[in-house]
Amino acid sequence: MGQANINPAIDINSGISLFSTIYLGIIGAAVFIVQPGFVQGLVEFYGFSEQEVGYIASAEIWGIALTTLLLAFGGHRYSWQKILKCSLILFVLGNLVSLTATSMLSFGALRFITGLGSGGMVSLTFTIIGITAKADRNFSLLIMGVLTYGAFGLWSMPAAFEAVGMNGVIIFFAVFGGSGWLFLSHLPDSGEEQLQVEDDAVNLSYRLRIFALLAMFTYFLAQGVIWAYLFLIGLNGGVSEQEVANGLMLSQFLGIAGAMIAALAGNRFGRTLPLAIGILGGGVVLFWLFGTFTSLVYAITVCVYNFAWNMTHPYLLASMASFDQHGKVVVYAVAAQMLGLATGPAFAASLIQQNDYNLVIMAGMALFLLSFLMILIPLLAHQRQRQRLQ
Repeated sequence: MGQANINPAIDINSGISLFSTIYLGIIGAAVFIVQPGFVQGLVEFYGFSEQEVGYIASAEIWGIALTTLLLAFGGHRYSWQKILKCSLILFVLGNLVSLTATSMLSFGALRFITGLGSGGMVSLTFTIIGITAKADRNFSLLIMGVLTYGAFGLWSMPAAFEAVGMNGVIIFFAVFGGSGWLFLSHLPDSGEEQLQVEDDAVNLSYRLRIFALLAMFTYFLAQGVIWAYLFLIGLNGGVSEQEVANGLMLSQFLGIAGAMIAALAGNRFGRTLPLAIGILGGGVVLFWLFGTFTSLVYAITVCVYNFAWNMTHPYLLASMASFDQHGKVVVYAVAAQMLGLATGPAFAASLIQQNDYNLVIMAGMALFLLSFLMILIPLLAHQRQRQRLQ
């Protein structure tokens, strides 16, 4: 994507501006990326049931999804500084006021408000990274920053719970959000959206583009089903709390490796093969989470799962960008992604039966398979159309 001269006073390619953007992006994803540990804490300390925490997690991601949708279509009309300030305020207050909730419904509503703030930061930091001079490299840095935070966050959660409890963890989120205010002055106030059209982009039919967006939704629905309950699945399988945390921490670093491999390989091997490996591999590996298992099996499984997820994500976005020559499909695809992640935890909650997560795991595996079969149709149509043009 091209470089945009947004504000003469701010160089969006400077080190401090890039660091500030990534920092705000990490705050935006701060709760979601450690969701397995966060959900486990809600069960252990607040006494919510496994079903209730699924609905709570879903409510927060619905907040993220709603803001992301609104800003995707209208964010360019308003001051980015004001949007980011409002987002930080919502995030901080949402976390702090959550401490006063007296029921599942009130807690869920407050997490939804927190999610609205998170969504503003996720959407605008993504946009700012996209208009820097080296967008591909900077987006990789953003992913690495989020996953590194997630790795240490998941690893330290059991110790944090023991030291300060769930209330202390939520207070940390609020303080972390407040620290983002220090970096706002290094971010632009507005910008012109410049979409980069893929070199191999073709205009697929309207029906195929809709089908591709449904595939995107289905893939991230599968992710939402599994990710929210990954900590509890580990505990239910007989792994200790700290061993689960260790496995999830390692999986975040494997996620970084997956994203880097996708960045280095690019389109060298096409997109169908990497997507087949990433989507089907991420689904098949869940087979080892049925019943009881050792901590080593759990760690290997979640590492392969997170590697596959973060290798798949860039290829899915690149595929979406190649399905039209106006850059619109990829914008809608990001919205479909957030909707899938928002729906997944609630859907998974409806499948849990007396601490039995087998239906959750089977649903995740089936949705991964379905999403691959769905994305394969527009991928093959894209290949045929490209061949006719050559």
